[in-house]
Amino acid sequence: MIEFRTVRKQYDDGTVAVRELSLTVPAGTVTVLVGPSGCGKTTLLRMVNRMVEPSSGAVLLDGREVRDSDPAELRRGIGYVIQQAGLFPHRTVRDNVATVPLLFGTSRRKARRDAEELLERVGLSRELGKRYPGQLSGGQQQRVGVARALAADPPVLLMDEPFSAVDPVVRAGLQQELLRLQEELGKTVLFVTHDVDEAIRLGERVAVLRQGGELAQYAAPAELLARPADDFVASFVGKDRGYRSLSFVDSSGLEPGPVDTVHIGDTSADVPSRAGWVLALDDQDRPRGWLPPESTVRGRLTEDQLVAGGSLHTLGRPLREALDAALSSPTGRGVVVDADGVFQGVITTGQVLELIENRRSPVLTEGAVQCSRD
Repeated sequence: MIEFRTVRKQYDDGTVAVRELSLTVPAGTVTVLVGPSGCGKTTLLRMVNRMVEPSSGAVLLDGREVRDSDPAELRRGIGYVIQQAGLFPHRTVRDNVATVPLLFGTSRRKARRDAEELLERVGLSRELGKRYPGQLSGGQQQRVGVARALAADPPVLLMDEPFSAVDPVVRAGLQQELLRLQEELGKTVLFVTHDVDEAIRLGERVAVLRQGGELAQYAAPAELLARPADDFVASFVGKDRGYRSLSFVDSSGLEPGPVDTVHIGDTSADVPSRAGWVLALDDQDRPRGWLPPESTVRGRLTEDQLVAGGSLHTLGRPLREALDAALSSPTGRGVVVDADGVFQGVITTGQVLELIENRRSPVLTEGAVQCSRD
């Protein structure tokens, strides 16, 4: 558990980065600090590992003030992930991950073997361990950074905008990987971001900071969206907070319907005559795209004859994903898959909006109306 007790950070020039802030980060949870640039998020984070010393107040880790610990010893027991991964360019990936265990006295052989296992845990192959950071993509480097932070099995993980330097697709994958790892490892994670969607997706609790380092609200994401504490919080989480609230509503009751399908590799004789869109599947029945109305299949059906589909909705996932699938589809029908990516049917925007209306939640209805207008 991490506790901030009326901490304040004021610099010599009079600038106040954090102003008498108190909050508790429960053990084994992900807590996200979010707010505009310059609101003290990173300053607060770095107080935990004593990279920044508070001007007043106290920071406690499992009931003990961090200032009572030697900084170097304290940091070896806290994982730390930053925006650009911060890898040593002259060391291999494997040796980067093994850095902290070696400092603790672990043998080089065991540290390297454990590093390879950690690379697999964060979704990388052992073979990448032989490469240098400059030979990896940005997303791979960030995964290595996470692996290195986990190498000493620290109970606390500090993450300072770790995914902000990669593209949206890679970022979504890294976020999902973090959620998977957290479910498996149960670390106490303090995560800094300026992205509200990232905060809502990752955080079990979210602390919104305003300019001047003041805590504006500290709440679970659903509560934050439904009941912002003041105009600043309401403005910061966005006018589309109703749409974001759909992330916390399950999609039970949303029944996928049928649609005409074909398979990649089918010949023109296999493709039925049609006036509407046809969904193309691969040999494992996973969606690959849409065949437009009245299009002619010459020879065998290939992916370059298809129109890209929208996002997919996985059974059991929240309503926000379902609505996005329907809205992003070129056909107006969202494609539904199971956990293995196998096609299950299609849904419409109307189905999703009807389900929202039937549940009669004011915040959800606000989001649905906004989406229908957009």
